This record gives sequence, C-alpha cells and structure tokens, in this order.
Amino acid sequence: MLIRRPSDILPSEITPRSVYLNRRQLMGGAAGLAFAAGFPGSSGAASLTTVKSPFSTDEKLTGREDVTSYNNYYEFGVAKEAPATYAKSLKTTPWTVKVDGLVGKPAEFSVDDLIKTSTLEERIYRLRCVEGWSMVIPWDGFALADLIKRVEPLGSAKYVAFETANRPEEMPGLQSMFPVLDWPYVEGLRLDEAMNPLAILAVGLYGDPLPNQNGAPIRLVVPWKYGFKSIKSITRISFVEKQPETSWNRQASDEYGFYANVNPSVDHPRWSQKTERRIGEGGLFVKRRPTLPFNGYAEQVAQLYSGMDLRKFY
Repeated sequence: MLIRRPSDILPSEITPRSVYLNRRQLMGGAAGLAFAAGFPGSSGAASLTTVKSPFSTDEKLTGREDVTSYNNYYEFGVAKEAPATYAKSLKTTPWTVKVDGLVGKPAEFSVDDLIKTSTLEERIYRLRCVEGWSMVIPWDGFALADLIKRVEPLGSAKYVAFETANRPEEMPGLQSMFPVLDWPYVEGLRLDEAMNPLAILAVGLYGDPLPNQNGAPIRLVVPWKYGFKSIKSITRISFVEKQPETSWNRQASDEYGFYANVNPSVDHPRWSQKTERRIGEGGLFVKRRPTLPFNGYAEQVAQLYSGMDLRKFY
C-alpha cells in the first residue's frame, strides 16, 4: 500500500536515510545548537545533543514519510492520513505540562524547560498498534522516571494519569456531533510501569521536533504496550491512588484493557494479535511477521507482571 505524504511536505524536506544514519557524526557544537533551536520556544542558546540509548533496537527503521503520514490521532480525524492533513492547526508553543496530585512538589513545566534540563536520548523503539500494524521509530526523548523523581510522589501514589490537550477550535475531530471518544483523551500507567526505564517522554523523532500529527510537542512512548497507551500532546500528568480511567477502556472495556501489554496470545475480539504488518514493507500483501510478547521487550518488563493473569489483565 502506498502512503501519500501531506501536500505541504516537499521531497527536499525529508531527511534521506543516509543522512540520518550519519548524523551522529554531526551532532554537537553548531549542530547541537540547531537541534535545540528547532524545539518549540527554544532559543537555541544551549548546546543540546542526544545520546544513543542501550535500549534501542537494531531493526530497520520505518521510513520517515510513513511515520509522519500514517497515524492514529482521532482528535484530527479517524482516517490514517487525517492527522498529517489537519494537525497543523494545533498551536504547540507556548506549551506547558501541569504535574499535580499526590506529589511533594507539584509544578507546571514548559516543554522548553523540560528539554533544557533533561538528558535527551535517541530511542529506536518498535511501536505496535492493536489494529495489527507496527513501525520502528527513532524517538528523541527522556526517561519519564526523571520527571517523576523531580516531583517526588507520595507513598500513597500508585498510578500516573495523563491527559491530552482539549482544544476544539484547533482539533477538528472534537467538533463532531458524534464523537469517537469522550474527550479529552486520557491514559494511565501503574507507577512502577511509569518508572521503568523504557518509558519515555518523547519530544522529537528522526532528530527533529515532533510533528503535530505524531503528538507534538510532548508525548508518552511505552514500547511494550499497544500504541493507544502512548498518549499524545500531553498537558497534564497526575499522580493518584486508584487506577485512573482511560479513554479506550472506558469506550470498549472488552476490547481495550487498562494494561494493553502486547500479547499475541490474547486476541482482540475482532481480529487476531498473533501476527503484525510492518508499515513500509510491501503493503497489505507482504508476509506478516509474528507478534512478540511485550513487543519484544519481555526481558525488561515481564517482571512487572509476575503472578498476574495476563488474559484477565489484558
């Protein structure tokens, strides 16, 4: 299947794979300044580089064109190409993230401040969608655990709740008379899941700031879970005692569990999860590949669910 890019993206603006693979040699100094300057609100005054993460997969990257034009982001429409077409209306600067709830140091952070005060890593992660497709994406971000430590959760905090921007005037999908979901989009993790070093807050991909359709200016990436857990365009993070509601679980609890761990043994009620289609590898008729438990990250996360019935807690 051919995926068309938005008409406002010129071929000359797409980073060639050869340039991307060599960009580590260019990072630092002036290149680091240019990287910093590209983020929302950043003055580019401080040198900013990413370090290569030991958690990265060495699998072939999904092409940038596919990553930025084949998206689920229902605030901008249900078709895969709709976010790339309509998400340009979202104003991503200035942008703040409120952190509250059961913490010793509640705060409101600007994305710019988070970028300047965090160690950014390049994390090449698989992203597996419950609909049966997957990608391999080079994210730039920092460990969610780093932010959590800053705000000092109280002993009573057991879960972390996330909330997406709710701006009908900028998000045409919110204006529908028949909404797909009850907005704003909300998600959640257990605190120990959120503290796992694989969980990151991403602010870029392919060395550039996140495009709006991919969740600009800051989003969650939880690579061992289905993609709907990786909430986009975050405006609020709250620490709570009880398991928070999540958008898709609230909409269809028999199809979308709170945990949403990638599990080939548990089928979605309407399709199998045993295999997946890697986007960019020949379209609909390419041979599907086996789905890996925890999306291939079992070594890092399986212990979080020791003793749990993963068919019940899906």
